[in-house]
Amino acid sequence: MASNQTSRHPKPASRHPKPASKAVDPESKATAKVERITTGALAANDLTKDYGDRPALAPLTLHIPEGQRVAVVGHNGSGKTTFIRMAAGLLDPTGGTVHIMGHASGTPAARSALAYLSDTPSFYDDLSLWEHLEFVARLHGVDEWDQVAADLLDHLGLYDRADDLPNTFSRGLRQKAAIALAFVRPFELLLVDEPFVGLDAAGKIALLELLDQAAADGASLVVATHELTYVERVSRLIALRDGEIVHDGAPTDANVAELVAPN
Repeated sequence: MASNQTSRHPKPASRHPKPASKAVDPESKATAKVERITTGALAANDLTKDYGDRPALAPLTLHIPEGQRVAVVGHNGSGKTTFIRMAAGLLDPTGGTVHIMGHASGTPAARSALAYLSDTPSFYDDLSLWEHLEFVARLHGVDEWDQVAADLLDHLGLYDRADDLPNTFSRGLRQKAAIALAFVRPFELLLVDEPFVGLDAAGKIALLELLDQAAADGASLVVATHELTYVERVSRLIALRDGEIVHDGAPTDANVAELVAPN
């Protein structure tokens, strides 16, 4: 039986939580920006991935400036997930390089700068949702993490499930739990792979609001999705087909339906 939630967790304080920001000395921040100006939030150079004799990603060179909001689209198997996972440091490239905020992908500095939201989230078997949030938030030095976590759970409609095990959740609730874990920590770049799959209408609205707030706070967003509602919100659309970039520009300059259609 679930325990009394109100006695264990703080009451939600707001409907639109913001990820906590790490305090940065203004002079140090200015210096860091000069050092990273050629790399931006994400810089891929001749990035490739082969699975045996099948290329999943052709040589891809891509620069995403800090603060930019990008949607990545393409048919299933176009290379979207491969690209996102290599950028997140979860998949080794066959060739080329990818840097996050000036740091090689997969290094501690790169991992600290980015948050990653997978389309197939995984959780610890023996940790409640609240314990997951505490672990991630404390790992990244979030002040008053419990209030941040409570706000996120309330925003996503999960406040009453805080003490439950995420591995017992439905597909949609697991996705909401993963969203909470991605946003409970600070990040400069958010990498997202098909976040809307499995979400109900309320969940989609809640996620769109969180993405809007993150962008307003200055974070860079790279979201692989088929959700046209989100594509309409971005300033830059990148389309992949068979591992190659076939469009890189404004969403208004592209026929998204054609870009996501299978071969």
